Amino acid sequence: MESHQSLESLARELAALPCSLGPVRLIAIDGHAGSGKSTFAGRLAEALGGAPVMHLDDVASHEELFGWEERLRTQVLEPLADGRPAHWAPYDWVERRFGPERVLEPAPLLLVEGVGAGRRVLRPHLARLLWMETPRAESWRRGRTRDGRELSGFWDGWERAERAHFSSDPSRPFADTLVRQSGTGYEWSSGTGGTAAAPASVTEGDELPRA
Repeated sequence: MESHQSLESLARELAALPCSLGPVRLIAIDGHAGSGKSTFAGRLAEALGGAPVMHLDDVASHEELFGWEERLRTQVLEPLADGRPAHWAPYDWVERRFGPERVLEPAPLLLVEGVGAGRRVLRPHLARLLWMETPRAESWRRGRTRDGRELSGFWDGWERAERAHFSSDPSRPFADTLVRQSGTGYEWSSGTGGTAAAPASVTEGDELPRA
């Protein structure tokens, strides 16, 4: 394991990786719903100088919580692999439909975050797979608290779907890096499977991630 002192050092490590998808270094951030993926991705993107972040919540839908891989492949992965801009339409979870088209340029580094970002069909295209090491029960509790009682029915269905997904297509065993939240920010460990050594501490001045 390498010793990390800040997110900037992790950013430098990621920026030095070989390209994995055409001219792009695709970095996945996976973990249970509510584990802190979105907040961590945003902070890592800042450390990377404003790297774009693609949220898999924008690719999924009510009808396809995990059945979005073909849409991601044709709209995003294939164009970027050819060095072309990706054209995709994010899903509106309130209106229950896909919204206006967006364009994603083939940046040197692209973060993709969401449950299932490390699934088997994506792993061949990844330069690095990071897993948010927040226990499932804690993650789901945080997610339910965040979304409120009005979405409790959705969460009941989501939990069943997430269990089924990770049962058939686990990500954590293949993670290169495990990321943990601490009272001062983040700590992580890197190595074979992300579990080769104990985590190094990282101090970040702002508050803990929200989701």
